Amino acid sequence: YNLSFEKRADILLAQMSLEEKIGQMMNDANAIERLKIPQYNWWNECLHGVARAGHATVFPQSISVAASFNKELMFEIGSVIADEARAKHNQFVRNGKRGIYTGLDFWSPNINIFRDPRWGRGHETYGEDPYLTGELASQFIMGLQGNDSKYFKTIATSKHFAVHSGPEKLRHSFDVDVSERDLYETYLPAFRKTVKDAHVYSIMGAYNRFRGESCSAH
Repeated sequence: YNLSFEKRADILLAQMSLEEKIGQMMNDANAIERLKIPQYNWWNECLHGVARAGHATVFPQSISVAASFNKELMFEIGSVIADEARAKHNQFVRNGKRGIYTGLDFWSPNINIFRDPRWGRGHETYGEDPYLTGELASQFIMGLQGNDSKYFKTIATSKHFAVHSGPEKLRHSFDVDVSERDLYETYLPAFRKTVKDAHVYSIMGAYNRFRGESCSAH
């Protein structure tokens, strides 16, 4: 335990077979009993409260909180969610549960830009303003991840990178092409903000393509 996380990870990887490494690449990561690695499921959501994991505080949707323009409130919401998530995770582990919606990483916040009211997931976002989105999402992320110099309370995820604002039904197949100005002034600023200032630890790629290439490949 005196070694850094990076060094411990290197030692662990060196002991894993190719099959075991592949088994860690899905959201439902297999247990590796010989190395004492428990099962872990990465799929979790907390857009406005710990989701799908029993009773939890349910805050207003992101689009509603964004209307307050209140950064301090957004930080507090993130912090409360992280406290509840950590408590729930500890209880799940004590009860031998390590499946879906029991972990400490969360696929939130959604920082896509809400440009078309017909997009059914617009309520997950902070609206159509890239600046406001970056400011509020950063506070939410800092609340979720905490300020300990060594450990995270939880791990936040900025999604969906990038240029995704619906339509939801076509997101697995459509190819997006926007102007350079729109890309850098509208779609990317919030991601830059959450990475540089909030140090978000995880990014989820968008499902669509961008100029012919998978967003996850950019």
